[in-house]
Amino acid sequence: MNASPAEDPRLDTAEQAQQAATLFGDDPEDSAHGADERAAAANRSTWVSIVVNAVLIVLQLFVGLFAQSQALVADAMHSLSDLVSDFVVLLAGKHSRKAADDDHPYGHARFENAGSLVLGALLLAVGVGMLWSALRKLEAPADIPQVHVAALGVAAFTLVCKEGLFRYMLAVAKRVRSSLLVSNAWHARSDAASSLVVGLGILGNLMGFPLLDPIAAAIVGFLIARMGWIFGWNALSDLMDRGASAEEVEAITRTAAATPGVHAVHDLRTRKMGDMLVVDMHLEVDGSLSVEQGHDIAVAARDAVLARHDVLRVMTHVDPWPRRGDTPPPPAR
Repeated sequence: MNASPAEDPRLDTAEQAQQAATLFGDDPEDSAHGADERAAAANRSTWVSIVVNAVLIVLQLFVGLFAQSQALVADAMHSLSDLVSDFVVLLAGKHSRKAADDDHPYGHARFENAGSLVLGALLLAVGVGMLWSALRKLEAPADIPQVHVAALGVAAFTLVCKEGLFRYMLAVAKRVRSSLLVSNAWHARSDAASSLVVGLGILGNLMGFPLLDPIAAAIVGFLIARMGWIFGWNALSDLMDRGASAEEVEAITRTAAATPGVHAVHDLRTRKMGDMLVVDMHLEVDGSLSVEQGHDIAVAARDAVLARHDVLRVMTHVDPWPRRGDTPPPPAR
């Protein structure tokens, strides 16, 4: 799936942060490329993925049935699940960008999470069905037919297309500095890996080992089921207010603490809202300042966080510094 994402199911929060840090440094979603530009790039790459997967589905399904290759048919179902997930991404992306209203004062970003949960359940069901079908084939190895050599050519073509899609999407991700598109690109690479398994299964069948074709189909079914489980679980966790990674929390804290007038930041909490974050934090400012001055410092800290990080909303609370009971700093000499 070319996710939105919510996140890609193959990558947990820590892995996404590590990949983004490797490609972009400490700030993967910097202000040089805004949310609109990243959304447009995600839409373009998703439509490219839709076209590629649509062509592959027709080719894999037709040749897979003709060549009697269960592995190639399973890979066609894999491509079909990618195509469905692409449309779910487009639908979720369209609705999640709706403005806030009286019923949804924080906006509609969690439409992405809800769509991801439904998609995860769908993928899990498809994967389990494919795995069950392949296991039934393995119960009667004598009935497994020899596949036609055309299946091997289609498997090789699929592998090349998926690898090309990976390189294209990774290039787009680097250009707009989007960690979300990085995870989407690695999804395409994982699809290429499953196509490699299918190719090896077909090759083994042609070399006189017929069991390898349904074994390859079972592996693809397991990968899809695993993808659905992880994707659905991640979406459910986000809907239950999962926070950002420790690395991102630390980065947001550094940004707020670097604001002139902020002495310290504490009680910083985050929660996912689609692919964005909602942040609550306490700022310590000089207690001798006026309310207006403290407010201006908080606004500056909020604006800095919004500009530098993938954050939807920031709620600040100003605490006096030093707080009552704290030891005041020694007078300057």
